[in-house]
This record gives sequence, C-alpha cells and structure tokens, in this order.
Amino acid sequence: MSVGFFGGKFLPLHLGHVYAIVQASSIVDELYLILSHSEKRDKELCRNTKMEYIPAQIRLRWLSRLTKDMPNVKVVSIEDYQGNDDYDWNEGAQLIKKAIGKPIDYVFSSETEYSDIFEELYPTAKHFLIDPIRTHVNISATAIRKEGVFRHWEFIPDIVKPYFVKMVVVVGTESCGKSTLTKNLAKIYNTTYVEEYGRVVCEELGGCDGIISVEDYQKIAYGHKLEEIRAIEKANKLVFIDTEAIVTQFYSNLYNHEHQTVLDEIAKLQDYDLWLYLEPDVKWVNDGLRVHGEDKVRVKNNHQLKTLLKKYNVDYKILNGDYSDRLNGAIKLINELLT
Repeated sequence: MSVGFFGGKFLPLHLGHVYAIVQASSIVDELYLILSHSEKRDKELCRNTKMEYIPAQIRLRWLSRLTKDMPNVKVVSIEDYQGNDDYDWNEGAQLIKKAIGKPIDYVFSSETEYSDIFEELYPTAKHFLIDPIRTHVNISATAIRKEGVFRHWEFIPDIVKPYFVKMVVVVGTESCGKSTLTKNLAKIYNTTYVEEYGRVVCEELGGCDGIISVEDYQKIAYGHKLEEIRAIEKANKLVFIDTEAIVTQFYSNLYNHEHQTVLDEIAKLQDYDLWLYLEPDVKWVNDGLRVHGEDKVRVKNNHQLKTLLKKYNVDYKILNGDYSDRLNGAIKLINELLT
C-alpha cells in the first residue's frame, strides 16, 4: 500500500489546503494529514497581522471534520516548541516518521522551494507538488493572515467560518426596538439572526400576562444558546442576536422577582464582539406581552438593566434617537468591527 503525508500549520485552513488534501488522498492508499504546531511559532506568525492566534485544538477539529468521511485519511497532531526562525526540519521529520510508523512513498506540498529539504529528509519518497502556482485555488494562509479573513472569506471552508463569525448582540428594556433592529441588520448584512427566545417561549404558552414561571427562564437561556449555535453555523461573517442571558436575568428579576444563579453562570461564559444598547426613548408599543409602558417605569427599568450590565463589566455602545438614527449608528459600529 502506498503511503503519503501532507503537512502544514493550517493557520488558517483554507480551500487551497482542501484542494491539495483531496488530490493527495486520491493518489495514495493512506494519507496522513499532519498538523505541525508550536504555540511559540504560530503566535510569531500571527503577530502584526490581521488574524489572531488560533489554538491547535481548533485547527485539529477543522481537519478532523473535513476528513471524517475520507476513510484513507488519518489526521495526526505533532507539537514542538520551536520558533519560526529556528525551526529544526530534521527534528520535525523524525517526529513525522515516528507518528506514521511505516515507509513514506509521497510527500505532498504546494511549495517548490521545499524540494531540496524533502529530498534530504525523505530520500525514498517522492515530493509531489499540487497546484504550486495556485492555478486552481489562488490563495495562501500568509495572505489571509496579512490581509484578514473577511478579505478572503470566499476561500474559507464552511466548517471553518463559524470560528471567525463576529457576534453582535442587541440589548435594552421593553419596546426599545431590539427585534426590529436585529432583523433589519441581518437583512442588510445578508446573514442570520437570533430572535428573543423568551418571546418564543411566552408565545408557545399562549402569551397571556404573567404566564412565565421561574423555571421557564432556564429553558429560555438554554434555548437561546442553542439558537445562537445554529445561527453561527450558517452566518455570513456576522450574526445578530436579540437579547442574551443578562437581559434574561433582568426579566426574571422584573417579572418573577427571582435572581437565578444558572443565568449568572451562562452570562459569565458569553463572549460577544459588540454590544448595542438601545435607550428606551422611542414610543412604547403595546404588543400584548409588554406591561411597563409608563415613562417613570421605563426610566427605572433602564437604569436597573444598565446596573446589571455594569456588574458583568459589559462594554456596550449606546444607540438612541429615532429608528433611522439607531440603524445608521449600528451600521457605523458594525463596519468598524468588520474593519
């Protein structure tokens, strides 16, 4: 049986890698996909670029998902502790040979400059070049790191994209335009959104005043997180989210006078890229589920929610004015995030 390997840092994995992996897998009986990683070296490569360091485990998961239906491909993770400038190719080759544990017939790459070193390190193997001048897929990981993932979004595999999706959450008290803004932003940026899951649960129960019990808030928080995961999987660079666990905690305090530890724990795990806070300075709309429309009550609730967000050290951006002002203010902040 013929044996070959294709190695790389996959920082990040892109469609050029995918093309090479598929081509290599069709040439040999067994293909070893080698993730060569060193936290020191990989952080050096990401320094002063537009991409942050990606942990090796994340890259290993990408490769595993990519090849899970390719029975002749085995993914192997090989770690060293060297830098980029002092990388010991001979030591790396020894680690690869040990991991494969059998004679190597092919060494696959897309780099012509590796021919001499591969001939020295793998004298019985053939260096097989795949798309060296990038005719089929004109991209490199170096270009992605230098210019940014979003600049080359079309070259990022679908299994990789969720890692880079930016999460924008819209928060505020009753009737401040969260749902409308969330949906409109998703339309403008041609992507997915997550609606307020508390409203979903309330409507499932019939929607009458006072129907939400203390236990329902856990269902709301968990259900909301599952919807986030689904939306991220299909998102186009951004995902817009209407409320989250802290606002759910706020409503638990407001409607049921109960502060829930489980919501605190979920809130601690949240990691949104941009928080948009909507002031309650638009007209209150009674949609059948809202009960706090008096101006004094709206001001009080607004203060309480801000206090709760401060407790979690949330750095939110305030949007106020009419609906047009809010929309355009949000667009400005989102474009800055993307840049």
